[in-house]
Amino acid sequence: MGPIDPETALKLQPELISGESLLWAGQPNPRVLFHSDDWTAIPFSVMWAGFSIFWEASALGYWGHPTHSAPAFFVFWGVPFVLLGQYLLWGRFFYDAWIKRRTYYAVTDRRVMVLQEGFKRKTNFTYIDAIPTIERDGGQTGTIWFGARYPVVAGRGQRGRRLSRFDVGDVPVFADIDDKDSVYRTVVDLRQRAGRAESAFAR
Repeated sequence: MGPIDPETALKLQPELISGESLLWAGQPNPRVLFHSDDWTAIPFSVMWAGFSIFWEASALGYWGHPTHSAPAFFVFWGVPFVLLGQYLLWGRFFYDAWIKRRTYYAVTDRRVMVLQEGFKRKTNFTYIDAIPTIERDGGQTGTIWFGARYPVVAGRGQRGRRLSRFDVGDVPVFADIDDKDSVYRTVVDLRQRAGRAESAFAR
């Protein structure tokens, strides 16, 4: 496992409970990284942005006869779709870059923790012995889900998640960490120890 980042450790110190030991602490890699979700997200965002711009240009009279533009309602109706399309196309990468610098991760002898100081302070944690499943994605720099990895695009009645991996939700996620495999092995080992201790106690 990699070293404990001093800045992250300082940020997370107030979140530690009595007797809890910090084993690893770090932040996401600040570079722009593409994820497996982008294979779906990028084509969808290009189509959405293109159609919304076409709609708005048509409403303003840039296509067809220039003197026959659509009513003002249709012009204003298209504005939110254009803005959303631009966010999906490139704005989300700027958001992720901004939020990465304000996101902190930690593994202790008891919990995995996420602290985020974005528009408002958010925290999320799961006790090691309560982690139902662990999933990972990416290469040397990658992402770990400490729980179910829900799809971005979910079917009817299914649970989904937001496109950004840096949104703090129900499942703690360590996104874009450099020593992903080392952190993964440490948490798996802690989880196995907790399971053995629970079994021994039950006897």
